Amino acid sequence: DVQLQASGGGLVQAGGSLRLSCVISGFADAFEDYAIGWFRLAPGKEREGVSCISSSDDTPYYGDSVKGRFTISSNSARTTMYLQMNRLTPDDTAVYYCAADYVFGARCLNHTRYDYWGQGTQVTVSS
Repeated sequence: DVQLQASGGGLVQAGGSLRLSCVISGFADAFEDYAIGWFRLAPGKEREGVSCISSSDDTPYYGDSVKGRFTISSNSARTTMYLQMNRLTPDDTAVYYCAADYVFGARCLNHTRYDYWGQGTQVTVSS
């Protein structure tokens, strides 16, 4: 079974930083074949694609609201991925989810492309 376990959320002041982690297990195919992504869900808003790395290449993609502030990365086997979040603002407050599946190109920012999800970790940014 594919499993994802997210961690690293918490409470931080505006302007601060957090690093989220997500451990992935259970994919049977070669590690470089699946896309990995971070998404967030805030109260009253739709699920938003934050960042992703698409299948079969190392190209990162970012949502417009986080470009220049967040960085996605992973270990070489894509069994652990990270989201470094800098210069956080209250608008970044949300539950953050990691996801993995076979998605190519910028479509990896589309949450509907994913079947495998972690449980979510809360990020709260105070003003």
